[in-house]
Amino acid sequence: MKTEKNTPESLVDRAKITDHILKYATGIDQRDWDLYRSIFAETITLDFSSWSGEPESEMTADNWVAGVRATLEPFDATQHVLTNFVIDLQGDRAQCTCYMAAHHYLVIDGNRQMHSIGGFYIHELQRAKAGWLIHQTMLNVTWEMGDRVLFELAAKRAAATLI
Repeated sequence: MKTEKNTPESLVDRAKITDHILKYATGIDQRDWDLYRSIFAETITLDFSSWSGEPESEMTADNWVAGVRATLEPFDATQHVLTNFVIDLQGDRAQCTCYMAAHHYLVIDGNRQMHSIGGFYIHELQRAKAGWLIHQTMLNVTWEMGDRVLFELAAKRAAATLI
């Protein structure tokens, strides 16, 4: 992708894209699922294979948000940190690469436990009438700390509240 020169318009687009991508973390961590949903196009392509081992897939944004909500809402807290934004603009399309760290916190029988991952996202965006929207996201996990069993324990906690 060829980067546009630093015109006033491109600098505004970069600021808008950065603000837009930050809603990814804010929506999840504040459990604001409408905000989180607002950053995606209707259909999105996701590649989280570095985390899940599952191949890239395409789905509706509503289904993606519902899955993220079901997975992360049972945690006592999460914190997603996004930084080091590199944005390549080409007209109404953009690619944003940013570093990420995601911390997942769960209290079990008074014991505080945490699982964290770090790496980077590559988001593909397109300009829409309402602004920039994510059409494709790739997560590249480069490090991990803690035990993934916390995700299973959080899911069991969620299932227990449904009974």
